Amino acid sequence: MNARTTFADNTKKTFSRPLLGVMISLSLSTSLYAAQTETMVVSADGGSGVEAESAWGPAPTVAAKRSATGTKTDTPIEKNPQSVSVVTREEMEMRNVTSVKGAFNYTPGVLTGNRGSSDVIDALSIRGFSETNTNQYLDGLKLQGDNYSEFAIDPYFLERAELLRGPVSVLYGKSNPGGVVSLVSKRPTQETLREVQFQMGNDNLFSTGFDFGGALDDNGVYSYRLTGQARSQDAQQSMNKEKRYTIAPSFSWRPDDRTRIDLLTYFQNEPETGYYGWLPRQGTVVPITRADGSQYKLPTDFDEGEQSNKISRTTKMVGYNAEHTLNDTWTLRQNLRYADLRTDYRSIYGNGFNTATQEITRGSAASSEKLNQFAVDTQAQAKFATGQVDHTLLLGVDFQRTRNDIDAQFGSASSLNAVNPQYGDDSVTPFADPYQHLNKQRQTGLYAQDQMEWNRWVLTLGGRYDYAMTSVYDRVANSVDRQNDQAFTWRGGLNYVFDNGIAPYFSYSEAFIPNAGSTYEGQAFDPSRAKQYEAGVKYVPKDRPVVLTAALYQLTKTKNLTADPDTVNHPFASVQSGEIRSRGVELEAKAALNANVNLTASYTYTDAEYTEDTQLKGKTPVQVPKHMASLWSDYTFHETALSGVTVGAGVRYVGESQGLYSTGTEQNQNFKVAGYTTVDAALKYDLGRFGLPGSTVGVNVNNLFNREYVASCYREYACYWGAERQIVGTATFRF
Repeated sequence: MNARTTFADNTKKTFSRPLLGVMISLSLSTSLYAAQTETMVVSADGGSGVEAESAWGPAPTVAAKRSATGTKTDTPIEKNPQSVSVVTREEMEMRNVTSVKGAFNYTPGVLTGNRGSSDVIDALSIRGFSETNTNQYLDGLKLQGDNYSEFAIDPYFLERAELLRGPVSVLYGKSNPGGVVSLVSKRPTQETLREVQFQMGNDNLFSTGFDFGGALDDNGVYSYRLTGQARSQDAQQSMNKEKRYTIAPSFSWRPDDRTRIDLLTYFQNEPETGYYGWLPRQGTVVPITRADGSQYKLPTDFDEGEQSNKISRTTKMVGYNAEHTLNDTWTLRQNLRYADLRTDYRSIYGNGFNTATQEITRGSAASSEKLNQFAVDTQAQAKFATGQVDHTLLLGVDFQRTRNDIDAQFGSASSLNAVNPQYGDDSVTPFADPYQHLNKQRQTGLYAQDQMEWNRWVLTLGGRYDYAMTSVYDRVANSVDRQNDQAFTWRGGLNYVFDNGIAPYFSYSEAFIPNAGSTYEGQAFDPSRAKQYEAGVKYVPKDRPVVLTAALYQLTKTKNLTADPDTVNHPFASVQSGEIRSRGVELEAKAALNANVNLTASYTYTDAEYTEDTQLKGKTPVQVPKHMASLWSDYTFHETALSGVTVGAGVRYVGESQGLYSTGTEQNQNFKVAGYTTVDAALKYDLGRFGLPGSTVGVNVNNLFNREYVASCYREYACYWGAERQIVGTATFRF
């Protein structure tokens, strides 16, 4: 169902933090008051004509009430002992989400601007910790990246995208402390589905998609889903294009009400993935001073590379999800997938700025990579009672193996004048030795979890033991660096669920992160460890599609790698004595307040710091804003002259963040990156009155006022322009 509202004065380009907080508070108060007069009732058993929700399926509104990401079982959100956010299919369609990271633009605790306007990879920063190569899961199994090889799933093929914040090695093994992204594919459906979609927009955007599904026999034993899309667009940066062709056939076999096997596949060809560079601090954060004394900033479509730059990828995935109920107590599940990812990377990129000559110094990289991955997770779930305590016991073993064959060559390239760029020289000077590595990763984990319910109390206890191996075979040096790690992690959480849906909770969780390499003396690094204490409250009423959450946490990563203090004799070595502490507050509201109004609001406060480090102690990690806030609301008109019209608007505020100087007299010092505010808007029309129920036409505008901003900076040579205004028209026909 589509529910919509209007929202505040959009005439200003920026908002102060106090004003934004007042706006969010007023909108929440006004909308909740409206909800008291007209409430949409959604019951767990599908009351009011709404289908019952599953953690692995579609949600009936923007406020999903169930998730499996935090427990690997179908669990109500108010009984989950950690903070989790769900972005539903309806929300992705309303905001016209085109990347996984874009799905979380209005989600607390996460920065989506790590690479600015580039969507080549879904780089995120969660609770102050950057997440690349380690944090993304599809249908319960990790999409493990390596080097330049990264999986990128198109959100058109997803039913939901979820974010679990905080350490979660107890369920998933090695992972970064900030959390994990969990994606759920569109599944075969027994209801007939026929959809065709067309999109056009600025930057020569053209896209065509289709989504078909239904039962193949009268008894519903066999069903299918066939989803596909072709998309082409000019990237924001000149000389770059984005092309993507994807198809995902899936098939389901349900011989009886106790057995289900879903065959899931995903095939994607990306001849061109777009821009993957960065720009110096001069010309973005601060202007360049020309010879005549005038100030100059690089345009937001500036490319420091060459026409020959290119990243192409092909992705092939085949797997299944299987479930069989043995009896009233035991259920068996298994998720399995094989993935093959081929990446061809050719780039001339900026690696510094010469103030005297106003030139961007450049390096070169060329890498051909073949990554394959196998992953399987087998689970046994038991539901039983001991006295007055109800148990949901989960026992599992998972295994994953990743191999990446890398044939790369790095080097240097000619400089590029930032004020008067002259392109065309893509000659490079290769370094003496090529980079030819075979990287292997393997992990086996044994885990157990018990969710115990007594009266209104829910106690979740879990433990896991992991065996992890990482090896690097250097073909040039004919040497192998292998590291084996073992780790035990656990989690405990306690929830108290009132009858009215209010559920305070407290939890403790852990993570481990293997580290490659060794000290100068040759001692192999131990895995880094992380622990988190989180307390909060959730409000999930049974009779309303409303989910409100508030979380307070402290997260600490220990045994972090830091520079060897003997910089004279060991200039490139590391020691394992660093510590990073992140603490903060996160607020989120998702609600279908009535038949007209949808609302999504969030606020994030993050205080991150290097508490122990040989060079960075007391500094703030890069790309971690202290304050973030967002508000989206949409309104659908019913039974008026405007019946079928939906109007939506959203505002996102990202506060000041930090970059880091890596060279010169200011080395290891922070520099500031200003905060920014952007406004998004949407207008849609339901074609039901023209005999096309479920069909819509509409337009989405992101960055409505075309705000120019730097999304974030990693180093003084690596800053990222944010996305310019994007206008996209969409026509979706269902028949």
